[in-house]
Amino acid sequence: MASVASAGSVGRMENTAKAADPVVAQHGQALKSLPFHDEQDFADARRGLLGTLDDPRIRDDAGRVVWDPGAYAFLSGPAPVTVHPSLWRQSTLTAMHGLFEVVPGIYQARGLDLSNVTFVEGDRGVLVIDPLISAETAAAALALYRRHRGDRPVTGLIYTHSHVDHFGGARGVLPRHAAAVPVLAPAGFAAHAVSENVYAGTAMGRRAVYMYGATLPRGAAGQVGTGLGAGTSAGTVTLIPPTVDITRTGQEETVDGVRMVFQMAPASEAPAEMHLWFPGFRALCMAENATHNLHNILTLRGAEVRDPHAWSGYLTEAIDLFGGEAEVVFASHHWPTWGNERVVEFLSVQRDLYAYLHDQTVRLLNQGLTGPEIAEAVALPPALEQAWHARGNYGSVSHNVRAVYQRYLGFYDGNPAHLWPHPPVEAGRRYVRAMGGPDAVVAIGRDAYRQGDYRWAAEVLNHLVFAEPGHTAARQLLADVYDQLGYGAENGTWRCEFLTAALELRHGVVPTPITTGSPDLIAQLTPQQLFDTLAIRVNGPRCWGEHLTVDVDLIDAKERWRLTLRNGVLTYTRKAQPDPAGVTLHLPLAALPALAAGAPDPAVTIEGDRSVLGRLRAALDDPEPNFPIVTP
Repeated sequence: MASVASAGSVGRMENTAKAADPVVAQHGQALKSLPFHDEQDFADARRGLLGTLDDPRIRDDAGRVVWDPGAYAFLSGPAPVTVHPSLWRQSTLTAMHGLFEVVPGIYQARGLDLSNVTFVEGDRGVLVIDPLISAETAAAALALYRRHRGDRPVTGLIYTHSHVDHFGGARGVLPRHAAAVPVLAPAGFAAHAVSENVYAGTAMGRRAVYMYGATLPRGAAGQVGTGLGAGTSAGTVTLIPPTVDITRTGQEETVDGVRMVFQMAPASEAPAEMHLWFPGFRALCMAENATHNLHNILTLRGAEVRDPHAWSGYLTEAIDLFGGEAEVVFASHHWPTWGNERVVEFLSVQRDLYAYLHDQTVRLLNQGLTGPEIAEAVALPPALEQAWHARGNYGSVSHNVRAVYQRYLGFYDGNPAHLWPHPPVEAGRRYVRAMGGPDAVVAIGRDAYRQGDYRWAAEVLNHLVFAEPGHTAARQLLADVYDQLGYGAENGTWRCEFLTAALELRHGVVPTPITTGSPDLIAQLTPQQLFDTLAIRVNGPRCWGEHLTVDVDLIDAKERWRLTLRNGVLTYTRKAQPDPAGVTLHLPLAALPALAAGAPDPAVTIEGDRSVLGRLRAALDDPEPNFPIVTP
């Protein structure tokens, strides 16, 4: 694996480009058309602040800084011309960090990671909801809570859904010896939590570098925030398996005297997700289904396409179930909303937002429009357009409606010309020839840049870069184009995508600092999931003629598995086989993850032909965490 880029090495790549006149004019129009006079969010985001960390830099055991909210101290005053004023506003809000009182007995640490961690006080201790990405940031948040609220023990841990920024810090709040503490999660949580971060984890991690701007310097010409939060921490990802499954809406659980009523919301923002109602506090936790921005139907890092129809339905159900009593609604990102009338209106607008995108996309696809055409055609109603919490600072109307199209109709738009296109390099060579050669393409791109048509400039120059990746003028001009697209983006992740592309065109691929598949996650994989991780690494063409068998005898689990590699496919079964395997491995279940990773383990006994294991390993590819994106 390539080494991780240090913050210092990225900082030396500071972008000094200026915003072009079309971008400056666009920002001026946004200042006039959006309700910047409405500062209710600033009052809500500051409300209940109890204190911040003395030193905002959070370090791991080796002294490495894994999170530094102080890096966003530049976010004050009017927006510079290199940042969309709506995104600057949102980033200023998400950069606020500290411990906040939601209501007496419920507290949130915000700004100490991408997400929030919530503390609910019980009879003896405190329940922790969604312990951030990293154990280090979660531990710092708990210490901050205890400084202001006393040294209460953690008496319950709750995961609202299966994304890593809501469980990765578990070991930071709950030590390994605290086995008696209940851990609550929605049904299906464990399977989705580990599969998303392991099966496609390498590709998703590489793309997340672009989405979150992980290698960009923090500043007005670089990463200013993601819309959902400032950024992602880089500490130790952990996972404590759930001990209590929440399986149905209306299910009630009482932990440490705190009564909770649950609402299931699967296939919404996450495959496994739930909302929590706290009757004793008249407080509603909406997980990540009602935040202060338009969310993603499909994230730019890649994931399963979400169901906005179900999502909006869960918001209606939440209003019906809890809207009559709720006095505050909070989530695992952003800041709460107080007052029953405001709570219901907030949830209603969020509901209308996802329903509108779903319904209008389906209406237009049934009129024959394709995804890109729908993305140009759909505009939000004025009431949603003017609602700050419906703005596209994280998700966008453009990529969300294309995701809805994909959910219903897939990648193919029905036009046979798009059914069998050339891949980027071959298409690039043909486009460059058709446009008159490299110099002509650069001229077209430069003219489009001068006219402020950055989308067209990016398209034509991208063809040249893929046809001739060493063409310096094309790379530099395309990087300049991406600068302007980034400076003009209201969406935090779009900005990060464009500016990271510019950085890598100028400096080459920066090794990813994002790690997937932590030991805690790998340890939770079932034998089937571990065998699947091997199967998706098989280089099929390299072993078309290979045929081998391996028996895996899990001694303590009393399970025996037969793995077979033939026709470039690795399959497995528990059915007893009449013929002996080429090699048999006898091992405890706990040793299987290390074995799947290729690490020797003294607990493994090998019986039979050891060369079979070498042949199997030879069939496997190692994932590439630093593959190129904006170059071939």
